[in-house]
Amino acid sequence: MPISDLADKCQTSKPTVVRLCKTLGYSGYKELCMYLNADIMLSDNGEMSYKDISPNDDSKDIVAKVCENNIKAIKNTMEIMDYEALNRAVELLVKARRIDFYGVGNSGFVALDAQNKFLRINKLATAQTDPHLQILTASNLSKNDAAVFISYTGETRDLLETLEIVKTTGAQTMSITRLGKNSLSEATDINLFMVSDENFIRSGAMSSRIGQLCIIDILFSIVTSRLYSDIKPYLDRSMAASKKKKTLMV
Repeated sequence: MPISDLADKCQTSKPTVVRLCKTLGYSGYKELCMYLNADIMLSDNGEMSYKDISPNDDSKDIVAKVCENNIKAIKNTMEIMDYEALNRAVELLVKARRIDFYGVGNSGFVALDAQNKFLRINKLATAQTDPHLQILTASNLSKNDAAVFISYTGETRDLLETLEIVKTTGAQTMSITRLGKNSLSEATDINLFMVSDENFIRSGAMSSRIGQLCIIDILFSIVTSRLYSDIKPYLDRSMAASKKKKTLMV
């Protein structure tokens, strides 16, 4: 409910509610609601809770669980989307001279997917998955550039080291991580969160990867929509080039 309604029901003031939220370690009422929502969704009896895969599951059960978990990763991410942060992220990507995407392991594949998409609309985009190359490219960013860090845990040491270098360049930073306090989101300018759960067999970043890819798709789609009249020729060219390449390969 709106903070004013909550304050009325508790027979207190809005500033008191905000102070309570900050005492609990949240930035404000909005962030508290976001975490409560995610907690409810991920609880054992929650509508959007995840199903783990057991060694004795048959193929039909595994197919159902994997598909349901991927669907839930997308729905949960949508439910906790911070649209104010999303709009700030879009503005950053629209104005950025160059966009660097950083990720390692499975998150590195998401970074590569982002590079592929933004290159199609004539955005100078790079994706680095090797920690040594990340340091080299990060050191050459400028205040007109954007650096996007992708990590499920938000605690990947290589990315945190790269982030420290990016900060010395003046480039704006963005993170895509799981919902919760983590070192990466606390150090970046803009944070976009996704909700997932990686247990047992699914610990190989399965549904979390889907959540990350979903956020990249959202960012790309909104940026493309905002710049459509300017980038349509580049979309047409990249599509024609891709089609020609496939024809030649066949």
